[in-house]
Amino acid sequence: MNSLWWFALPTLLLPIWWHRKKRVQVAAEPLASARFLPRTEPRQMRVWRWKDVVLLILRCLLLACLIAWLADPVLPWRGNTVVVAEGTDPQWVERQVQQAGFKEAARLPLPAGDALAWIRAHEREWKPDARLLVLGDIPMPAALPQFIHPLELRTLGKPAAPSEVRVAIVGEAGPWRRMFAALTGPLRVVVDDAPNAKTELVVWNKPEAPPAALRAPLWWAADAGAFPELAQAKAVDGIRYADSARGRVWTASAWPPADPAAARRLLETWRRLHYAPVAHTAPSHAFAPSTQPAAEHAGGAVRDFLMLALIVLFALERILTHARRR
Repeated sequence: MNSLWWFALPTLLLPIWWHRKKRVQVAAEPLASARFLPRTEPRQMRVWRWKDVVLLILRCLLLACLIAWLADPVLPWRGNTVVVAEGTDPQWVERQVQQAGFKEAARLPLPAGDALAWIRAHEREWKPDARLLVLGDIPMPAALPQFIHPLELRTLGKPAAPSEVRVAIVGEAGPWRRMFAALTGPLRVVVDDAPNAKTELVVWNKPEAPPAALRAPLWWAADAGAFPELAQAKAVDGIRYADSARGRVWTASAWPPADPAAARRLLETWRRLHYAPVAHTAPSHAFAPSTQPAAEHAGGAVRDFLMLALIVLFALERILTHARRR
């Protein structure tokens, strides 16, 4: 449907019509006195006068760029392509390229998190008979994407490396150590006896306040009296929290957790609020060409260039118009 905007090209005649100037030419005779001549009406003629030709060209170009931007033109120029996620093992990439028969295909490096979305947004730049091979650990999308070209995704499928978190427990450590030992998943906890520069969480299990110079991103206070700032604490998911000069402080009425369910809720809340979710790698998959109409896919990248040209032409047209009036 966007291509129907090309039928608006005849509107380029409007700037030409606006720039056509009507001039009146009066026939006169050079006499010393016109007193004795009979009265006659002056003869007038309509003539074409071209004025401000540069401004006329700018306005025509501005209108043409607007029509082209609405029509969303795309020139397919890409052939068979190997899309390589950044950071992928080069030797593994070469083996996969040889196996898939893409030795002569162009290489296109892209960030792993944006590869599939970028291909879909620019897919109309590929020729109708082009094929795509995507290599690398691409994060699994929320929904199965569809492409209008054959696309094969090959991933290494390496498990996510566990993330190490340094935790320091000050005071009675037995219940807290058992809770952290039961934590499973990619988030691995290393418990230290005292806080240090790498400590991300300090479990303060003492009634007295910690030293003023001690800092940490997060504190768990078993005794709220050790942190005066908790008097104005806010609550979320049953946990009261407040920000202080030492860092953010959490507390709850029943700490340490007395049962596995309470410990699980605390760990899940901690992992959800302070750490990004782990992106799972998508499995290898061959995408057949989609039967959806091409109009339902994203537009071409030429629109970005046309939008920039529209801005520049509009600014030049306004400058010349203002200069002409002066």
